[in-house]
Amino acid sequence: MPALVLERPDGARAVVLLHGGHVVSWRAAGAPQEQLYLSPASLFADDKAVRGGVPVIFPQFADRGPFVRHGFARTRRWQRLPGSAGVDAADPQLRLRLCDDAATRALWPHAFTLDLTVRLGRDTLGIDLVCTNTGSAAWTFTAALHTYLAVRDVAQLQLHGLSGLVCDDRVSGANRVQDESPLRISGEVDRVYADVPGPLQLEAPEPAGLRRREIAQQGFTDVVVWNPGAARCAALPDMPADGYHHMLCVEAACINRPVTLAGGQSWTGTQTLRAAG
Repeated sequence: MPALVLERPDGARAVVLLHGGHVVSWRAAGAPQEQLYLSPASLFADDKAVRGGVPVIFPQFADRGPFVRHGFARTRRWQRLPGSAGVDAADPQLRLRLCDDAATRALWPHAFTLDLTVRLGRDTLGIDLVCTNTGSAAWTFTAALHTYLAVRDVAQLQLHGLSGLVCDDRVSGANRVQDESPLRISGEVDRVYADVPGPLQLEAPEPAGLRRREIAQQGFTDVVVWNPGAARCAALPDMPADGYHHMLCVEAACINRPVTLAGGQSWTGTQTLRAAG
């Protein structure tokens, strides 16, 4: 698939597909390991979503509404905008756009633009999503950056920053308060945490020491934590049976309070990942 590369002189690097505006790789300067999980069984096809990286979810999260699951943005071809700086720029960034057309209006009858900016720092990856209502009638949407983080062993990691928050636990089918601190993964996890106040920290042991990543967001109010676990992963056609061991989704999202835009209004959501060690 057509891909664009962002690269800094210090060695930081990211790869973005035009298909879906999909970030599929990110390496920080001085850290040779891949920061994002990309399934080796992913189906790279024009009508399929890529499994892994950072899919853009719009205008509907999951099956929470009448439209196609997770929306159509992740399977559409995005256009590169002028003003992007790519390989060997001091502060490289890539700007992509998706606009409504006959195919999207057949699925979701509204006029819009989505602007995606991918920013690469020495040890950071920033993703800005700007949604604009280009029509006259108001409409409502939900959205997420469905970020797959690469881990050596999901059972060994710790996710800090969610203690005391209310979550919709899709596995148990009930709302609950997160009383475990930090969160550890011991099976299938599918939770939407509401009104997350600050950055999260992901810690995982590696042969060379403790690997830390910070996950921050603005504009997005919720966080999704997802891992399919053994049984569900084995049933996914685009994941190896053991793939769940090596990934954890920590997603910036607006789900519990959908965003409503009047004609001409815009909304911005940002997720920033930092490789802290």
